[in-house]
Amino acid sequence: DLIRVVRDNTGNVFVEVAGRANGRGAYLKKDIEVIKKAKMNKILDRRLEVEVPDSIYEVLLDII
Repeated sequence: DLIRVVRDNTGNVFVEVAGRANGRGAYLKKDIEVIKKAKMNKILDRRLEVEVPDSIYEVLLDII
């Protein structure tokens, strides 16, 4: 399974749980190690072209 993280047109970043929200999205595998590696390597920052706050990673880990 995958989790989608979205950046909307105003620059807000959020974890999408249901549906398909508009905006630039990036998918991550539902795996704790993948989430930790994404945070360490700032993968989401590059994909979403914005600085992703640590709170987003906490939400991702809570979902898993």
